[in-house]
Amino acid sequence: MKNTLLIFLLFFTLNCSINKVSNTHGIRFIDKKFDKILLNKSNKNDVRKIIGPPSSISSFGDVWFYIERKKVNQSIYKLGKKKILNNNIIIIEYNSMGIVKKKQLLDINDMNDIKIAEEITEKKFNQDGTLYNILTTLREKINAPTRRKK
Repeated sequence: MKNTLLIFLLFFTLNCSINKVSNTHGIRFIDKKFDKILLNKSNKNDVRKIIGPPSSISSFGDVWFYIERKKVNQSIYKLGKKKILNNNIIIIEYNSMGIVKKKQLLDINDMNDIKIAEEITEKKFNQDGTLYNILTTLREKINAPTRRKK
């Protein structure tokens, strides 16, 4: 018993680290690159040089989206639950000539918290009716392996 407890404690302490593990998705540090984009001066090629290729392109209108999301583990007591540290989105809209018409930076404070309804609806029909029983027996007779002919 003591050996298994010691092995468990050793394994547990070796897997713990002082530095928090972060998981980054998208383009890093886009909030710093956002200021380098100039309205009515920068074009698509300039934006590609500054930030890189867009994460997503709108199919209606000429709008590019750049995304950065960084998640970190909260603590050992939260059992691996991750917390969103950065959530930055750049929206760049171009005019017909390909020059930046509008730019917008959305951060974690602009996120909406959506509440999900937790009410449970109950079904109003019953499967113990006579019609259900008749149809079930017919289905069983049709699907019976002895009735199948090849």
